[in-house]
Amino acid sequence: MLRSERSMAGSEPQPSPGLSVFFPAYNDGGTIASLVIMALHSASLLTPNHEVIVVNDGSSDRTAQILDELARVYPRLRIVTHEVNRGYGGALRSGFAAASKDIVFYTDGDAQYDPSEMALLWQAMGPDVDLVNGYKISRSDPWHRILIGRVYHHVVKLLFGLTVRDVDCDFRMMRRSIFGRVRLEKSSGVICLEMMKKIQDAGFRIVEVPVHHYHR
Repeated sequence: MLRSERSMAGSEPQPSPGLSVFFPAYNDGGTIASLVIMALHSASLLTPNHEVIVVNDGSSDRTAQILDELARVYPRLRIVTHEVNRGYGGALRSGFAAASKDIVFYTDGDAQYDPSEMALLWQAMGPDVDLVNGYKISRSDPWHRILIGRVYHHVVKLLFGLTVRDVDCDFRMMRRSIFGRVRLEKSSGVICLEMMKKIQDAGFRIVEVPVHHYHR
């Protein structure tokens, strides 16, 4: 190959990394439609190679019907259905297992976070970063929940040696390859602590980005 041909070959743009966005949803019929539509739009601005997944964790409201209607309109939406509720941890594990792209982002289906802010995490996901963890700029909850959250954070930080600011901020973006070394087992909300502890102990590089939090 001539030098000019090599130069041209070497200058070809690299394909955009793929992005899987997923929501664990349990009786989120009032919020899930707007979140899915917002996520599809936001992901399309980041990469053409994207998908949105909703894990319907045994919802008893209209979540299933709403998702079926959305799936007929948006071909990039995939639905994972749990016939019975498996708990928050079970929904997260199903979401991670269903994700097919190199980068995985998730947040909750109850609209406590703005899916468009995934762009902030995407910008922080450099080649040497494995996980971008959101942390709440200001927690929009009743005072007693804020107090309990602060106590919980300090206790788990002390007991488990976690260095992240906000282990309970369910607004995260990570490389799917992490789960080649990290196996999640919990079915309850404790999975967030389990995940961050195992990822930190495995030596993966974590960076943190502030995000807004809204009252559920």
